[in-house]
Amino acid sequence: MTAATLIEPAPRTALSANQAARLLALLVPLGLLGGALFSQYVGGLWPCEMCWWQRYPHAAAILLAALAFLFAAGDRRARGLVVLAAIAIAVSGGIGVYHAGVEAKVFQGFTACSSSIKSGSSADILKQIMNVPLIQCDQVQWRFLGLSLAAWNALISLPAAAVTAFLLLKGRAR
Repeated sequence: MTAATLIEPAPRTALSANQAARLLALLVPLGLLGGALFSQYVGGLWPCEMCWWQRYPHAAAILLAALAFLFAAGDRRARGLVVLAAIAIAVSGGIGVYHAGVEAKVFQGFTACSSSIKSGSSADILKQIMNVPLIQCDQVQWRFLGLSLAAWNALISLPAAAVTAFLLLKGRAR
């Protein structure tokens, strides 16, 4: 071995399409759900009912994509879990489209409001009711570059689901 070979870095290996799909299916919902929780608990932006609806598929996608890491990336079980994760990401994006439409008054929203009321005495329940923030689904709490968080969820989730599906198809062709 010469001195030059000791200094040379090892060649990098690129991710396979299946590995990239699995990683994307984990990182996108993890980032979006993490951002939603950060905006809630640090930024004080309380979620409305439709915000919650967008979170559930992301949580499912995180679980499904994490389970896919139990198998080799090209294994049919891993690929199946990633497909399900991509579908969950797309569902969240679809809800985001609808929610953004409700915010823009394009679609009629729902009248249901979420609540975190727990049981207790009448006085405790009344106190809890009075302290629950009432967030309307058709009211945008915060915008970035003119778009609501629901719109950003749609703009990130739908392409991410499509790219994940594309990568899985590309990985299957090999």
